[in-house]
Amino acid sequence: MDEGTIVKIQKFSIQDGPGIRTTIFLKGCPLRCMWCSNPETQNPFIELAYDQTKCTPNCSKCINSCDNMAIEREGEYIRINRSKCNLCGKCVRVCYHRALILIGEKMNISQVLEEAEKDQPFYEKSGGGVTVSGGEPLYQPEFTKKIFKECKKKNISTTIDTTGYVNWDILYKVLKYIDLVLYDIKCMDNEKHKKLTGVDNHLIIENAKKVSKEGIPLILRYPVIPGINDDTENLTCFAEFANALTSLSEVHLLPYHRIGVNKYSLLDREYLMADLQQPTREHMIKIKKTLEPFGINPLIIS
Repeated sequence: MDEGTIVKIQKFSIQDGPGIRTTIFLKGCPLRCMWCSNPETQNPFIELAYDQTKCTPNCSKCINSCDNMAIEREGEYIRINRSKCNLCGKCVRVCYHRALILIGEKMNISQVLEEAEKDQPFYEKSGGGVTVSGGEPLYQPEFTKKIFKECKKKNISTTIDTTGYVNWDILYKVLKYIDLVLYDIKCMDNEKHKKLTGVDNHLIIENAKKVSKEGIPLILRYPVIPGINDDTENLTCFAEFANALTSLSEVHLLPYHRIGVNKYSLLDREYLMADLQQPTREHMIKIKKTLEPFGINPLIIS
């Protein structure tokens, strides 16, 4: 496929691989992590978001523009009947304050590469490149592969940020065009993993081992969710697993944060971890020290 669905292209990213990078966020993910900070990347299709804080009270332009009557009056404001909405975008075009926006757009390979190439001088000076993230970039496998393939033709370094929850044959076909894999490990306990993400972790664990056997540099990224996956048993299992990966270059600890909480209301979804607080710096250092006796010196990424 020469066309894919993209949420955004983020320039000058410094946390998605080495150096200065252009990160391409694709739509679609098979996981439903309860703490996900990018819920807009979960569904593979374009979505309509509504921000009431930007809405003009008693304005009816969007209501009048909708042929499917998918926008209804609710007091001074509106609500979207998503079962009727066909994502035509007419309401977005008349909403001058951008209370309504479409999340996601179709782009082809040429458009993506045109954006990436603009920053090539920064890649060369910093050791950076292009990262494809999501969602899960391998939810759109052919599009992702073609992005990487074209990057390699132009001597642009490539990184994928993946959950690893994908058929190995699909992952293997993309690996030949990848210089670095950022690999997310959410939880080592399989039952907890199912509860937290909606899927078990067997495929994820096995694929990480296979990536390592291919000799491709691997960075494991572990989100620290207080009281959920930061117990000694989980951390010990994670450390033992990490030590068995021969191509492992780094381990990153990602503290849970609440930056994306407001996005859920924009999409009429419930955030299931509303009461969970962010881990303190002291707690993150404690997690780091728990892993160090196993020969792992993780970086805390904030």
